[in-house]
Amino acid sequence: MRILVTGASGFIGSFLCEEGLKRGMETWAGMREHSSRRWLQQEKLHFAFLDMTDADVLRRQLASYKEKIGRWDVIIHAAGATKCLRREDFDKNNFDCTRHLVNTLEELDMLPQQFLYVSSLSVLGPIRETPNADGTYNDMLASDEPQPNTAYGESKVKSEAFLAEKRIKTDGRFHFTIFRPTGVYGPREKDYFMMAKSIKQHIDFAVGYKKQVITFVYVRDLVSAIFAAIGKGDIANGKAYFVSDGHNYSSRAFSDLIQKELEVKWVLHIKAPLWLLKVISSVAESLSNITHKPSTLNGDKYKIMCQRNWQCDISPLKADLGFTPEWPLERGVKECMAWYKENKWL
Repeated sequence: MRILVTGASGFIGSFLCEEGLKRGMETWAGMREHSSRRWLQQEKLHFAFLDMTDADVLRRQLASYKEKIGRWDVIIHAAGATKCLRREDFDKNNFDCTRHLVNTLEELDMLPQQFLYVSSLSVLGPIRETPNADGTYNDMLASDEPQPNTAYGESKVKSEAFLAEKRIKTDGRFHFTIFRPTGVYGPREKDYFMMAKSIKQHIDFAVGYKKQVITFVYVRDLVSAIFAAIGKGDIANGKAYFVSDGHNYSSRAFSDLIQKELEVKWVLHIKAPLWLLKVISSVAESLSNITHKPSTLNGDKYKIMCQRNWQCDISPLKADLGFTPEWPLERGVKECMAWYKENKWL
């Protein structure tokens, strides 16, 4: 089987490429020509240099690969941006790139047997933030309609809607499946690494005083869920699946496990009000506009961190694709911290 992974130089993309090779697939790493190959050193890996921001350039690039190989059987579209300087950049990097890729594949008669799209739980927005009387939250159901409150989430919703429309316009010839992971962590990931770095320095920073229920998915579980869909297009076609490790956690669970694995004896836990986070995010965003470098903290990130309920229902994923999470938070954090230490990140 011939498979293309877009966004291959990224955190999730590099793991997807590894899994494709592990399964004996002819694996192509889709990326821009000058993107880093730091995590893509395998001898059997093929490279497809694609600039999805420019439809004309992309058409020439894909046409050249059509002459060489014909088409890919499966495309996993993991390319995208989670941090941008401007609101419109999310649409450019997420929606426009998805639109350009699929439209060009159709024009060149290169549509794959399956198109697997990596979206995000952020498409749902702040659904069910109000807790029940006992302080718990109702589960987030797979039937909940997307109501994003961030530019990132909106760009993902537009992409999802485009895929659904393309399926209709092609009379069902375009087969796609959407994956909506919650917070993804693991080796090579940099945002959660910042938390580990802070705890190593004896500081744990959290925001908001209301109860928060959060979920996570280890990168290897996410990869397994995506690959579980390959060959099951008759079941998964046109569907969107939430992806987590199947457990709900308190806001302190992640930091406590990091502290344990790093053997940090004491940590100062600082919980700041949301208004302070908003101020810090605004300042960070202003500095980004000056330095022209996206900041981890910004207006979009503020809205995400404000949300109190990150539960999601993965029972459809289990029922349809036979997916079973194998990396609960304790096991995932243990391997992740070991990797950070082994690779001198900590």
